[in-house]
Amino acid sequence: MQPPRFWYGAEGRENAPVLQLLAQPLSWIYGAVTAQKIRDVVPQPVAAAVICIGNLPVGGVGKTPVVRAIRALLVADGRKALTLSRGHGGSLQGPLAVDLARHGAADVGDEPLLHARDGGAWIARDRLAGARAMVAAGAEVIVMDDGFQNPAVLKDLSILVFDAAAGAGNGRVVPAGPLREPLAAGLARADAVILMRSGALHEPTADTPLARALAAFRGPILHAALAPLGDAPEGPLVAFAGIGRPQKFYDTLSELGATLSDAISFADHHPFTAADMKRLRDHARAHDARLITTEKDLVRLPAAERADILTLPVAARFDDEAALRTLLARAIANAAERA
Repeated sequence: MQPPRFWYGAEGRENAPVLQLLAQPLSWIYGAVTAQKIRDVVPQPVAAAVICIGNLPVGGVGKTPVVRAIRALLVADGRKALTLSRGHGGSLQGPLAVDLARHGAADVGDEPLLHARDGGAWIARDRLAGARAMVAAGAEVIVMDDGFQNPAVLKDLSILVFDAAAGAGNGRVVPAGPLREPLAAGLARADAVILMRSGALHEPTADTPLARALAAFRGPILHAALAPLGDAPEGPLVAFAGIGRPQKFYDTLSELGATLSDAISFADHHPFTAADMKRLRDHARAHDARLITTEKDLVRLPAAERADILTLPVAARFDDEAALRTLLARAIANAAERA
């Protein structure tokens, strides 16, 4: 399911503003429930530094590559850093350590599988139970992929990630807009913001809800971009993706000079079936092209279907890595003082 076009200002049809107005009362309820959940829970500390990478808009903002990059920096500094995810899309509740030899996307979700490629990764629907289990397993730093709106665990550093181009859309809460909670409330709990840009864009378009909110934000605003790890494959390609913003993947391929015969989008976290793959392969053959997808989508394909599917790996690259390292070091120091 793709987000309503009026979330991001492209009305698409005349009655989109009416739909937004009709959805607004539900947005107030959604926002009030989220605020109460956060207000009523006292966050519990654990014996490790907790760094949360979250987002306010639903859908893809580049959060998972940021988590992977931050964990890599921590590991390079000699820290035992493990990732913690909810395990969205998986059947297992956790807490458990992700095992690439035993677990698939149907068990633990797609993002934890990517994290497990980099090192220790855990899932837990109960974030506090998960964090405690990770501490027992020797974690010095817990890097949370999502969980900004989950107040169970005391966080030493909370970073919000935004897509610089999409921003916060119309600035409204689901379902009238793309936000999980109001901008002001979310930014008030954040220690820093990362803007993930596309191409040369660094800042959100002026006079948008996000630009106005960031003008009042008192924390550091870091800039990063998703950098492809290699060149685009040659020859005609049929791209497919089931991520939050698949167009970003297609645009990246085009910017690298790939020849895209077609692009086919699925819902975020779509569980690909053998029937899906047959249709995709038939479509690629009709275009005399090869199939290419994202790393996150690849782990959701049936195992027997992966061997000949191309991918374009990407990594988050920061304009000012030193500023990010300072934030991480401060969070670890604060956790040590608390202990």
